[in-house]
Amino acid sequence: MPTTVSRMRGFTDPEVQDNPFPYYRERFQQCPVWHEDDVDLYVIAGLSEAREALMDVDTFSSAPARKGATGSPVATAYVKALAERGWARATTLQRTDPPVHTRYRQILNRIFTPARVKQLTPLIDNITEDLIDRFADSGRCEFVADFALPLPGIFIAEQLGLDRSEYKTFRRWAEAMLCLANRPTMTMEEAMEEVEVELEAQHYLAAECERRRSQPTDDLLSLIVHAHGDDEPFNMHELQDLMHQLVTGGFETTTGALSAAMWLLATHPDQQQLLRDRPDLMSNFIEESLRIDSPVQGLWRSAKCPASVQGMDIPEGASVMVRFGAANHDPRVFDAPERFDITRDNARNHVAFGFGAHFCIGAALARQQMHSAFTALLDRFSHIELAEPLPVPAHDPSFFLRPLKVLPLRLEPAR
Repeated sequence: MPTTVSRMRGFTDPEVQDNPFPYYRERFQQCPVWHEDDVDLYVIAGLSEAREALMDVDTFSSAPARKGATGSPVATAYVKALAERGWARATTLQRTDPPVHTRYRQILNRIFTPARVKQLTPLIDNITEDLIDRFADSGRCEFVADFALPLPGIFIAEQLGLDRSEYKTFRRWAEAMLCLANRPTMTMEEAMEEVEVELEAQHYLAAECERRRSQPTDDLLSLIVHAHGDDEPFNMHELQDLMHQLVTGGFETTTGALSAAMWLLATHPDQQQLLRDRPDLMSNFIEESLRIDSPVQGLWRSAKCPASVQGMDIPEGASVMVRFGAANHDPRVFDAPERFDITRDNARNHVAFGFGAHFCIGAALARQQMHSAFTALLDRFSHIELAEPLPVPAHDPSFFLRPLKVLPLRLEPAR
């Protein structure tokens, strides 16, 4: 039966946000499901329990709960400004359940196919090599700013009609779009500054979407605008929400995945050398890095009806979080879950990309970016290590993500 733990910390604790894994371990010793008192949130953290919850859309809905941060005065003012001067948040993929979700998913599945990812791979490889060329001769880099941010940023920016040099603008848009989720303690003044940035992004994307309607190209934005086939075309509210998810889901999370995987290699020289000796382990290395440090630590659900999970009673209307980061450290499934082992035979059993109907639609694309990145990096450098200790805390505070602030590296060019 669930009980309280001795040190009553929670997800809002800065130390827990920076390094949640001891907290997950402490909680698991009691029960894989618990209540977060500081934010009135029920957490489903066991791997099997997480998968069952993600599959059970009749009980755990992706629609927002009736209570929570989205009803705060700051959030209300933010959403009102979007509605009055841009486009209010619609509900397409992330915040809907089947059958509504199914329509959007089926249409977008026509785009994010293995064949399409294969077609995009030369572009990803080109961006990768170009970024490495910029710091290869110096023997040093700050990996987050020099590589992990610009790789997905440049890729998606180009797909949205931006010049390669404008990815920093795109990054700023992504930060604004995520501010309500990542910064629940924002002041009203801060929120109004952020909403101006998101409105700028919305109006740019609206113009680009309309341009693609009449002048289609071969980029992702054009494919999304025209993906409907015989169905009704997406209206601008729908397109804005889809763009919001493409920008935030395809940028911040891939940056986090690249940064975490590189940190793991740089701090585990034995595993780095093993990967050099065994390039056939590249795919398993990617899965193990996603498992051990998931770029998205968890996503919201709401209870549509009363539920009981592992003895924890969850009332109707409650806010629930399926905590991917904890599930991927479930000691009942993964032996020594905090050990980084690129030969782990069940590494792919993680839920870093979710599970069920809402499995990340861009998972294949993210995996390819990681594969292209680390194949090139290990080919160009014979040894990679930390150039200096990371700051404390090492991660920017976030309820959902794990963005490393910096990752300074020393790189030995391959001979």
